[in-house]
Amino acid sequence: MLQVCLNGVRSRSENRRVPVTPEELAAEAARAVGAGAEDVHLHTRGADGLDSLEPRAVAGAVDAVRAAVPEGVRIGVTTGAWAVPDPERRAELIRSWTVLPDHASVNWHEEGAETVAEALLEHGIGVEAGIWSGTDGARRFRAWPLADQVLRVLAEVTDTDPATAASTATALLRDLGDDLAAPLLLHGEDGGAWPVLRVAAGLGLDTRIGLEDVLTLPDGSTARDNARLVRAAREILAGHGDRSKQ
Repeated sequence: MLQVCLNGVRSRSENRRVPVTPEELAAEAARAVGAGAEDVHLHTRGADGLDSLEPRAVAGAVDAVRAAVPEGVRIGVTTGAWAVPDPERRAELIRSWTVLPDHASVNWHEEGAETVAEALLEHGIGVEAGIWSGTDGARRFRAWPLADQVLRVLAEVTDTDPATAASTATALLRDLGDDLAAPLLLHGEDGGAWPVLRVAAGLGLDTRIGLEDVLTLPDGSTARDNARLVRAAREILAGHGDRSKQ
């Protein structure tokens, strides 16, 4: 499975095609899915352009994207602590959502990750357990009694050095172990994004790409939009037999 991560916390000063409004998210999602993305991850923004977990922001973005992509394409949001540092408040906001995404990511190194994830499960929202390299996230996640109930594990390689990101990915997978009940999605960021995607392709793991993770194509040129990144990822996956779709 190839997921597109549309925007993250990036601004238009980094790339003018970074989508912010619901309409922009919808247009970028439609193009990315047309290019071969099978799942969508996005950051919902408030009127100030910053990440927001407020019900109105989540509803606007999810509704717009859901209307723009084919039925069956799942849509997910983030619950990152940078938007709302207090985990109890994040859980409260999740319980107040009126339009539900299909899934939401929870960063397991953040304080109160379990509380946030349990609020999502109560709402019937799939949990993407984000395990960052260089953190204690893997240990904390494996100790959580509900670990077998998550939709997937996001193995997130934060090493941006293209020379070492692949080996960091291998170490992170080793920390997670080979007995997880949930499928793994492996991805990197910035200079490590393409090396880690190649590791995922070689192992037949789910992966993701998009302007949240990287602004450049494998040849180093600036990506025009999310769809161009998705097409480049599809080319790499095809070179490995696209085992991520099996």
